[in-house]
Amino acid sequence: MSKKFDKYGKKLKEMAVLEKQLSEIKDTDILLENILISACSIVNADAGSIYSYDEEENMLRIRYSVNYTKQAKLVPGAKLPYLSFSFPVNSDTICGYCAYSRKIINIPDVYNMSEWEDEENKIKRPYKFSIATDQASGYHTTSMLTLPLTMTNGKVLGVLQIINAQDNKGNIVPFDDEAEFYISHFATNVGQVYEYSYLTRQLIERLVRMAGYRDPKETGAHVERVSCFSVEIYDSYAAIKKIPEKERNRFRNTLKLAAKCHDVGKVAIPDGILKKDGPLTDEERAVMQGHTIIGAQIFEPIESELDQMAKDVCFHHHEYYDGNPRGYPGDVEDYQSFMPGDSVRKDRVPLKGEEIPLAARIVSLADVYDALRHMRSYKKEWTLEATIEEIKNQRGKQFDPELVDVFLKIIDRLEAINKAIS
Repeated sequence: MSKKFDKYGKKLKEMAVLEKQLSEIKDTDILLENILISACSIVNADAGSIYSYDEEENMLRIRYSVNYTKQAKLVPGAKLPYLSFSFPVNSDTICGYCAYSRKIINIPDVYNMSEWEDEENKIKRPYKFSIATDQASGYHTTSMLTLPLTMTNGKVLGVLQIINAQDNKGNIVPFDDEAEFYISHFATNVGQVYEYSYLTRQLIERLVRMAGYRDPKETGAHVERVSCFSVEIYDSYAAIKKIPEKERNRFRNTLKLAAKCHDVGKVAIPDGILKKDGPLTDEERAVMQGHTIIGAQIFEPIESELDQMAKDVCFHHHEYYDGNPRGYPGDVEDYQSFMPGDSVRKDRVPLKGEEIPLAARIVSLADVYDALRHMRSYKKEWTLEATIEEIKNQRGKQFDPELVDVFLKIIDRLEAINKAIS
């Protein structure tokens, strides 16, 4: 008996370490990704997905999926295709029923389910397993464990679903009582972490929304796409550079939120300039450029890594890699005295190369890519081919050449995200 308790104790200690690491993650999307990966590792599951719940629309939206069998067939650093779909919370699907009922659903074999959810009380299963995903991917789902992620007040935040438990020899087995106990315990604890991250994200998005109300060009979809593009570019860059995992995770976690804030300084730009339909005069453009400095001021005093990176991104995402003075605002020593409506000085000293913070160099590329691929009041949407050509032309000029090389390698994934977020 003592060996069994020792086994439980060791596993719970491992889970406590994972939960502590998760508690340090600020961005909700990055957190969900790591919750799923951690859940799979705890019970040796081969695949899974995690979903967020949109209460207003009563829909579940996939946020992240993992499949280690399929991942093993890819080249190092490559990712599985980006998925984007949603479905209603009701009793028709396993995940939908899980969110609707707030019940844990443990199915030993989805292709051979009993018709009874509770045979003793003659309660039938209201849901069915859809084989369409298996047919499309060529993967065979067998065992499945699905759990709700809830806030302390009982509100459903999302659903965690893990697939195909494996024994020590790699054979697919059902999720047993121990696995269900561990994952239930894990889901309860990380639900509280998710709740804190969710509320933090809400604060950031309210700040971004406030700026967006003033600037009709900066939609919520644009901000979300730039954030997602930035993380994808960094992930590929970090893999090529062999950046240590701990450092990589901390940076990407902070970048996801910081990138959303890149244009919050526009909240202080006068309406006559910010909402002008025609081209800006030189004087008006100099005032508009001040949004970078105002944005940097918003995140002072620096209290966290997020404050520092958000400041860097706001301040320097319009710099040119080669130091061309068309980039702005450059090295502004007296930026704290800059006031809304002030003009960026023409005699500024431009930043160049690695003087520009990495996060700002990444967001610069992501922001321009999105701006070119979408219609604005002053321009039409560019084709993918024209966009790629322009970014190639700006390699080593406006953009960091290494980041452009990374961008070109993952353009298909970026386009999938571009189409999914509108």
